[in-house]
Amino acid sequence: MHVAILTFEGYNELDSLIALGVLNRIKADDWRVTIATPSPKVTSMNGVVIEQMSTLEEACTADAVIIGSGVATREVVEDPAIMSVLRGLDPSRQLIAAQCSGALVLARLGLLNDIPACTDLTTKPWVIAAGVEVLNQPFYAKDNVATAGGCLASHYLAAWIITRLRGKDAAESALHYVAPVGEKDEYIERAWRNITPYLPAPTPTLV
Repeated sequence: MHVAILTFEGYNELDSLIALGVLNRIKADDWRVTIATPSPKVTSMNGVVIEQMSTLEEACTADAVIIGSGVATREVVEDPAIMSVLRGLDPSRQLIAAQCSGALVLARLGLLNDIPACTDLTTKPWVIAAGVEVLNQPFYAKDNVATAGGCLASHYLAAWIITRLRGKDAAESALHYVAPVGEKDEYIERAWRNITPYLPAPTPTLV
């Protein structure tokens, strides 16, 4: 399983790196999490330089993708070279999630048609202008597309992806590891309260 976190110039460290940390709590030979960038290196909004672990083209073949947020997302969606590659994203064969302004990328790709989205307050008017309803909540998913609003909602996207690919127990274990000491049960309960309504219904067991 390959999970790619799309990370662009001016990226938000909390959006890309919290998801990276939570997702990497899965320790298995067939589990790989990468930072996918359009160039060999990208610099965050606060000057943190990170090296490319996979390309955007590789992300389009991943099992799951998170589109990270940043201060230059409006420039990203106007870049024909980047957007032409990202048109290879396909929710019929991938889980596709967007963090904060990453929802604008999904909107421009036409992947939020008739799907409301969560995003941050700064990005909200741009996503609305793209014709997408914006919800006042931290997480929403429909089928294989999910969005989260607010930097500290990034663990919801990670938990949703782990649950879909590895099951609820694996996701709960990952959340338990990163949750604050003394608040772990509360933290996990809140996560499930936000995520569970948007998970596929369990397949009935045949007797």
